Amino acid sequence: MDLGLADKVCVVTGASRGIGLEVGRKLCAEGARVLFVGRDPEALALAAAGCGGEYLAGDVTDPEIDERIIATCAEQMGGIDVLVNNAGTSVARDLDALADEDWRTQWELNVMAPMRLMRAAAPRMAERGGGRIVNVCSSAGKRPSLTNPAYSVTKAAELSLSRVFADTYAADNVLVNAVAPGAVASELWTAEGGLADQKAEAKGTSRAAALDAQTGKIPLGRFAEPAEIADVVVFLCSDRASTVTGAAWSADGGTFAAII
Repeated sequence: MDLGLADKVCVVTGASRGIGLEVGRKLCAEGARVLFVGRDPEALALAAAGCGGEYLAGDVTDPEIDERIIATCAEQMGGIDVLVNNAGTSVARDLDALADEDWRTQWELNVMAPMRLMRAAAPRMAERGGGRIVNVCSSAGKRPSLTNPAYSVTKAAELSLSRVFADTYAADNVLVNAVAPGAVASELWTAEGGLADQKAEAKGTSRAAALDAQTGKIPLGRFAEPAEIADVVVFLCSDRASTVTGAAWSADGGTFAAII
């Protein structure tokens, strides 16, 4: 299936590893021109070199990075057609353990950062006749999660933000959607000190037991692979998703038990 992404200029944030890296690679495989954005310049350079893309190192919570990204696209790549807001992270922290700074950090990362990039990119896409924006959110944004309430609440806000931009720019053929993964077999969960280890420590159990407990909550019976989430994202970036906007696609193995 031709996804119609050849020569499209695409920006992917959080692109040095996990879902973002897989999205960047798959967009490149479709013939797109990809700008990999993240905080690890060495990993970004390696990712971009692997598929002939470009990279920009920086923190998406920096209020000036949207201007740098748009300038790079305009001056080096000819414009912007696709934006994937993927940057994000979380820790296992109960409600009572969350300080004001934790809430501010999650708000900046999950709401303000994607908002600024969409605010910069959407009008330019409209001027070019249309575009695609995909926000990688979380199933935790669709139902309260006690693993990290600040993450859950701000991901819910990001879902609402996606819909606001979708409604605002639909007439300009700028289609804005969200993807809501559940547990993914990425470094967030599996790296040393990641969520699996954090949950094990909190419960006084083993890492394996913590992973088994999380898997038991997923009807599909396993974590998603980053590439599987990337497949959904890339489809929503494509010409084949030409009537999809304002959606929040669950990609969580059936964890969120509702028909929306």
